[in-house]
Amino acid sequence: MSSAPVLGLILAGGLSRRMGGGDKPLRRLAGRTLLERVAERLRPQCQGGLVLSANGDPARFRDVFSGEILSDPVPDHPGPLAGILAGMEAAQPGITHVVSVPGDAPFLPHDFVARLVAAAAAEGKPIALAASGERRHFTSALWPVALRVDLRDWLGRGERRVGGFIERHGAAVASWPVAPVDPFLNLNAPEDLAAAEAILARLP
Repeated sequence: MSSAPVLGLILAGGLSRRMGGGDKPLRRLAGRTLLERVAERLRPQCQGGLVLSANGDPARFRDVFSGEILSDPVPDHPGPLAGILAGMEAAQPGITHVVSVPGDAPFLPHDFVARLVAAAAAEGKPIALAASGERRHFTSALWPVALRVDLRDWLGRGERRVGGFIERHGAAVASWPVAPVDPFLNLNAPEDLAAAEAILARLP
């Protein structure tokens, strides 16, 4: 699959309670939205294009995101797996994999997709996860489109756990260091935005 284009999927369907509600990816970090920063990191790595998973009126993202905006294909907002299913079902013929990232991770590594693809191939696993330090990031991952039927069935049975679906199929892991900055740092609260501003100020 190394030569096949990968579809990039930004997950923006959460409720952002810790950030005070609203669309967390539209919060600004040093003058630019988190969504713009995530897309800027991910887009060059995804020859299959870039889509956004978000429920509600898509118009609110149009000023900062030009790609397709996907709503959950299953009811009751079952969480990130619904967004991942939306990405799988939106993949055009010839795209064998979708790579997902949360919409609040502005420091994504520039070798993110390449290293996940390499890890999956090296370990012979269908899914590949990112890790940093001791932590695995279940929504920063590479997913084969071929799992879409099983994922829809999984959600239809009321299952919601991303980790449970990953355990069901098996995953390789690609790890990154957490210094000088954790590349998978999520900005969940207002104080996280302030910390990220400080990180940006000291990065070259």
